[in-house]
Amino acid sequence: MMGEPKDFRGKNLSGKDLSGADFYDADLTNANLTGSDLTGANLNGADLTDADLTNATLNGADLTGVNLNGANLSGADLSGADLTNADLFGADLTGVNLTGVTLTGTIGYTPSTEEQR
Repeated sequence: MMGEPKDFRGKNLSGKDLSGADFYDADLTNANLTGSDLTGANLNGADLTDADLTNATLNGADLTGVNLNGANLSGADLSGADLTNADLFGADLTGVNLTGVTLTGTIGYTPSTEEQR
């Protein structure tokens, strides 16, 4: 399944239970994931440019190397998620729960980003 293209560009996945889903290297550009449950999901290397993750649950999700450029993460719960080497440039982090999140090598994020909004 690793070799199959995963094209979810612009798809409406809002409110879905996607816990544990494998979105490795998936293209989720402009996808609507509002209120979705992505607990423990594998999003390693995924492209979430301009995706809407408002109020999504990403507890313990693997977001290593993910592109969240311009994504809306307002109100999302990323507690325990791994965002190593993630691109958060232009992402809306208003009210995001970052408890226990790994931010090693993350670009486009400073600890005060959500506090400035």
